[in-house]
Amino acid sequence: MKTILFRLYLLALILSGCSKSTDAPTAEPVDDDLAGPISRPAFGYGADGTYAVSEIDFPNTEYSGTNVTIFYPSGTASPRPTIFYSHPYGGESKEYNRGLFEFIAKKGYVVVFVPYATNDTSIDHRYLTLWTGFTKAASDYPGIIDTRKVGFMGHSFGGGASIGLAYKAFTDKGWGVDGRFLFTMAPWYSYQITPAQLASFPTNTKMITQVYDEDVFNDHRMAIDIFKNINIRSTEKDYCYLKPSTVAGYKYATEHTLPNSRTAYDAYDYYGVYRLLDAMIDYSFNNSAAGKNVALGNGSSQQITMPGYNGQFMVPLEVTDNPAPKYDQSKYDFKCSSALYNPRIAHCE
Repeated sequence: MKTILFRLYLLALILSGCSKSTDAPTAEPVDDDLAGPISRPAFGYGADGTYAVSEIDFPNTEYSGTNVTIFYPSGTASPRPTIFYSHPYGGESKEYNRGLFEFIAKKGYVVVFVPYATNDTSIDHRYLTLWTGFTKAASDYPGIIDTRKVGFMGHSFGGGASIGLAYKAFTDKGWGVDGRFLFTMAPWYSYQITPAQLASFPTNTKMITQVYDEDVFNDHRMAIDIFKNINIRSTEKDYCYLKPSTVAGYKYATEHTLPNSRTAYDAYDYYGVYRLLDAMIDYSFNNSAAGKNVALGNGSSQQITMPGYNGQFMVPLEVTDNPAPKYDQSKYDFKCSSALYNPRIAHCE
């Protein structure tokens, strides 16, 4: 147990302090603040919205000394569709992924961020911390949060946690009756979800699962297990595999820390993550056909094509409905076959 906890602590240190790596000196950004040569999208999905961003903080009752934060479009006159975000180990500060949170709010939607203690040895209490923060935000701010249209999004530990938390919100609370989705990134193990529950997600649930080629922490088999066994039609879910690219001497890395907005804030954040999220929101909440073609295009050119600079292009996204692991489990610190940590070990390939 001490060995596992030390590895979790090490992962938290890496997540809180490292940036995306480069193979060569970084090219100068083009007319914006992104690292690397490729600019953020000027229009369409992934482009910044027009709303100013406001924040509300309130005490996090399950993690003393911290606050839950609601990011929302300034001047909101009615409840807005809301994304409930579960952070990775080490991502306790809202600054860790402020770029993502502000992107969502600038587009006219709400995001709820709840910090949990990385050094909390109880997985159940981490889940409780997230759940308590989410439900209190929804209960206390009904003029801002529309629970009829919701998404659950998470990275690493938060990616694994989003499955059970979403199921509970969808079934116990009835959230998402007019639109609901899951967006998981490099997910860790999933707890508080039984095989029967996984097989009985509401029929209007949509899902994007992302894994990153250079991730050495979380075995992709955990993501594949949930993706294959969750009760979501193949037309309503996609598994996205993101690969590294080098453009004009700058490496667009696909390490475990993608996405982040701390230092190496680059085109992969916008084109690989924000663009697909933006489209998923539009499809899930507005039934947009264009949104589906980008978010859940089953490998459409609009979904997988990535940008370039001076004739050099980022590697396209790899999208499938039948994912298979590309690497042996020995690559990863947290293996699917962990008898100590994986409650779904029987589903490892």
